[in-house]
Amino acid sequence: MAPPPGMPAPGYPYPPYAYRLPAPAPRPHGLRIASLGPRVVARLIDIGMVLLLNVLVNGWFIYRLVQEYEPIIQEWNRRVEAREPLLQNLPQPGGQADALQVAIFIIGVALWFAYEVPSTANSGQTLGKRIMRIKVMAVESPNPLGFGRSLRRWNLMGLPTFLWSCFCIGFILQLVDCIFPFFDRPLYQALHDKSAQTVVVEVPRTATADVSGGTE
Repeated sequence: MAPPPGMPAPGYPYPPYAYRLPAPAPRPHGLRIASLGPRVVARLIDIGMVLLLNVLVNGWFIYRLVQEYEPIIQEWNRRVEAREPLLQNLPQPGGQADALQVAIFIIGVALWFAYEVPSTANSGQTLGKRIMRIKVMAVESPNPLGFGRSLRRWNLMGLPTFLWSCFCIGFILQLVDCIFPFFDRPLYQALHDKSAQTVVVEVPRTATADVSGGTE
């Protein structure tokens, strides 16, 4: 039988365990968990920086690769203008094309490694994270990550790049890693964070902020 309107249900007052207050948001080392917006922007900045490094370092190799494919491009354009079949008996790229592609790829991954791993190991911040005032920290300690742990964190992001040509498996793994923080709670960790036991936090805006107290 339902109680009259405005009256408590049978059993009132309820036992203390009947009420569960929401758990407070975690604050690793007194710092707030970084929100997803700044993390996405920081990653886009870092991608832009790695691409810029590739233009500077890989530029000559890319130029040579274009030269190797230039006969194919010219023949393709000629056939388009003449309205001839496009795919029949196209000329082959030069003999160095495969080696140049491998060199460009390996140098690109190496540049990403050199850009991200040392800076994360020392300060927890790449340029993108520094601009967005966020940083990577170990879950259990505010000390710098160190090279080994930073490498372990990067491995889950970077090594799948070598599987891009295998039915895009590498790209899919990296995509899953990137979207994982949107569903992970309460620390919003990507898979590479879980692998290295790290968390991304906001950097206090004042130099005198108390890390243990989390004041900002």
